[in-house]
This record gives sequence, structure tokens and C-alpha cells, in this order.
Amino acid sequence: MLEILIVLAIFGILAAIVMPVGGAAVDSYKLSGQAHAIAYQIALAKMRAAASFTQARVFIDLANKTYRLETWNSTTSLWTVDGGTEQLPRLISFSVGSADAPPPSTQGAIGQAAACLNGVDTASGTVDSSSCVVFNSRGVPIDATGAPTGDDAVYLTDGSAVYGTTVSATGMTQQWRTPVQVTSWQRQ
Repeated sequence: MLEILIVLAIFGILAAIVMPVGGAAVDSYKLSGQAHAIAYQIALAKMRAAASFTQARVFIDLANKTYRLETWNSTTSLWTVDGGTEQLPRLISFSVGSADAPPPSTQGAIGQAAACLNGVDTASGTVDSSSCVVFNSRGVPIDATGAPTGDDAVYLTDGSAVYGTTVSATGMTQQWRTPVQVTSWQRQ
């Protein structure tokens, strides 16, 4: 009986040591996984726009922490959801966190992509608390006026790190990571 109690005590001590480290690793993998999922959706939007010869976008609902792929339906003049809506995990949010500068050679100033439009032009107005990465029918990222842009980015944080997915004017996406203590972007 004494031997069993000693073995249980050793397992208890090991568990107390491993649990915080394991929990931090799982949280890090969740954030990294979500950043990769966003990058995948952006790449998919680019391909759908070119393949369907229409506009496509990744619609981000900043308030509800969701994102989805949408394509423009010229017949109905509406954005159509393509696939499902994805929810961010509990501790992850769309935010630049404490990062004070964008990744090198990407944006002029750090920030999420511009607000989504209700239609395809500025006359349709914008959707509150939203962010969109929009591609034209040639797979080129565009702004609200339809002009090519290289300022699109989506940032995620969990309070320990910030991940950014940037989109250049040519449509090339890159992933970046920085710790929250100091802005030191590393390409992923």
C-alpha cells in the first residue's frame, strides 16, 4: 500500500509540472491552426474568384469572431456564402494585440483589412464591425473602389502571440508571427 501511495505521489508531482506546459502548447497550436485556416480561406477566395470569373471575399465578423468565404452572385446582386461559417476558439480574437508595426514590406500601418461592403461598390455602404479581403475576377486583391491593393491583412491573437496573414498587391499571402512582449515579426 505504501508503494502505491509513493507511485501516485510521483505521478501527481509530474502531472503538476506537465499540465501548465502542456496547456500553453495546446493554446499555441490552436492559435497557429486558426492562422493557417484563415490563410487557407484567403487562398481559396482568390481561386474561387478567378475560377468563377467573379468577386470573392473572406468575410470576417469582428464582433462575433467568425469568418466565411463568400462569392458575388451577379444574378441576384448578393454575396453568397460558399461553405460554412467558422468560429474562433474561446481565447482567440481578431486583433493586432500589442503589435505596433506591421510585418516588414507589407502594410503602411498595422491593421485589419478594410470593412466589408454590402455590395460590390462604395455606394452600397459598409457592414459594421467587419473586415474583408476581396479578390476580383483575376484573383487580384482589391479595395472598396475596385483598385488593386496590397494593404489587406488579418491578425489573430490569444494574448501570448500575434499571427498575421498579409496579402500583397499580386495576391501572394504570407504568414507572420510575433510575441506580444516586443514586435518582432517572423515569417512562418
